[in-house]
Amino acid sequence: MTLTLVPEAIEEYAASHTELPPPLFEKLREETYAKMSLPQMQVGRIEGTFLKLLVRIARAKRVLELGMFTGYSALMMAEGLPEDGELITCDIDPKAEAMAKRYFAQSPHGKKIRIRIGPALETIKTLKGPLDMVFIDADKENYPNYYDAVLPLLRQGGLLVADNVLWSGRVLDPKEETDRAIVALNDKVAKDKRVEKVLLTVRDGMMLVVKK
Repeated sequence: MTLTLVPEAIEEYAASHTELPPPLFEKLREETYAKMSLPQMQVGRIEGTFLKLLVRIARAKRVLELGMFTGYSALMMAEGLPEDGELITCDIDPKAEAMAKRYFAQSPHGKKIRIRIGPALETIKTLKGPLDMVFIDADKENYPNYYDAVLPLLRQGGLLVADNVLWSGRVLDPKEETDRAIVALNDKVAKDKRVEKVLLTVRDGMMLVVKK
């Protein structure tokens, strides 16, 4: 999916004023774009850095990620965790897992990451709370289901972040199942009195939710 919400020149300007990650992240980005069939699924440097800062601001020690892909966002968030922190990340793609594992092994923060391969909804059933933060960036059709499954595990004051919630603007005129699922998630969150929420126009849209 091509991002069209932010003009390229603005995106480049923002990137030039955002902290530069260690060189390992650029290597991961380059390999992802060279070897994976849908490399655009990887979060960018701006969003990755934003996630790392959110982990720190939330003082999170236990994070759940739904949708690891090649590990860029997981490794970014792991950098924001304290030394005794834990990040559980879920995916179903063995090829993506293999690449992610290699990069986790090269980072001093990789030891904080636990990979769970298999359907995320099944993995969630095996987890116990409390979670300090959840990042949802997996198959969009299940977004409403993921929200319902993880919210009970999130601690009071915990943070949930959902990516791609503007879906290149298609939320304004949803035609396909994926479009409708994201609209359903956005509407569900907007009506949920258990949480405070804000939908940000960062890249392809990020929904930030704090559990009351």
